[in-house]
Amino acid sequence: MSPESLNARIEELSRLVAQYMGRLDLDAKRADFSRLEQASQAEGFWDDPQVAAGTLRAMNGLRATIETWTSLERDATDMAEFLEVAVAEGDEEAIASVEADVTAMEARLETLRFQLALSGEYDRSGVLIEVSASEGGTESQDWAQMVLRMYTRWAEKRGFQAEVVSVAEGDEAGIKSGTLQVLGDYAYGYARSERGGHRLVRISPFDGQARRHTSFARVEVMPVVEQDVDIIIDEKDVEMDVFRSSGAGGQHVNKTSSAVRLTHKPTGIVATCQNERSQVQNREVAMKILRGRLLERRLTEVENERRRLKGEPTVAGFGSSIRSYVLHPYTMVKDNRTEHETSNASGVLDGDLDTFMEKWLETQIEG
Repeated sequence: MSPESLNARIEELSRLVAQYMGRLDLDAKRADFSRLEQASQAEGFWDDPQVAAGTLRAMNGLRATIETWTSLERDATDMAEFLEVAVAEGDEEAIASVEADVTAMEARLETLRFQLALSGEYDRSGVLIEVSASEGGTESQDWAQMVLRMYTRWAEKRGFQAEVVSVAEGDEAGIKSGTLQVLGDYAYGYARSERGGHRLVRISPFDGQARRHTSFARVEVMPVVEQDVDIIIDEKDVEMDVFRSSGAGGQHVNKTSSAVRLTHKPTGIVATCQNERSQVQNREVAMKILRGRLLERRLTEVENERRRLKGEPTVAGFGSSIRSYVLHPYTMVKDNRTEHETSNASGVLDGDLDTFMEKWLETQIEG
């Protein structure tokens, strides 16, 4: 490769590094790290071990990001200088060495580029995925159960820990709603691409005339957050109702008022749990769901405000379908945001969602 072409590649690398550093807002991350570092040196820092551990985790994450990108910036500058010296001295071996370094940095930058879409504060957290049946009665309730299973299979295939923490059984079949907790690295970062409406077209198994039906399910996605996160819930603002669990379960589950419904009065947000054996356990899980919903609400408000200031459309609500699943008269799953599609509908319904998630994440990088 000619020195001119090699220099052009180095210039492009420098441009991309600067662009991505801007996207990461590295100056803000340096300020955050400095603030946390001062807090960690304050007297009484370890009085609350949970908060202290969370602070140290945040510091380590910020340090890794800052060091990675400042190192890339320095490497690009060094390669340009080495190439200039090698060309001036006519050192072909040195030029070849610079070319190898450029190729390696291009590969590394491509890997890090994808991680830009997973650089949010809570992207590495676990996730709560709530699926609710929309209009369509039994059809949509059956579809909601299929969607909940789809995410359970996705989590299992990725090696994540998955547990259904709340289910409201359907009237005849399926579920009215269900909440799946998924614990694993970047579970929330990937799953947030699934927020929105999901539309199914199929021959109804509940229609004696075998007619084609359209069903809808709504998916909400919330990060699993610890109690040290800056989400303050005043107990006076939470109304708790208890009731008997419904649907499948052990004798204890169905015959005692162990199920819990929490209503956050200032926002009207409701969180329920009925899967655990005791009222205390159900309340703990419901509080986790409530914290996640409040945090997701705050994150959405911040994102909408950012878009408003930049003159961009705000984040779409749940009214529109993000993805269509067609099982008749042909098979196809199509994402309406990225235009990505596949004819392997059975594979998608069995949890093969990574490609759809990654395509959406790529749009967040470019956006």
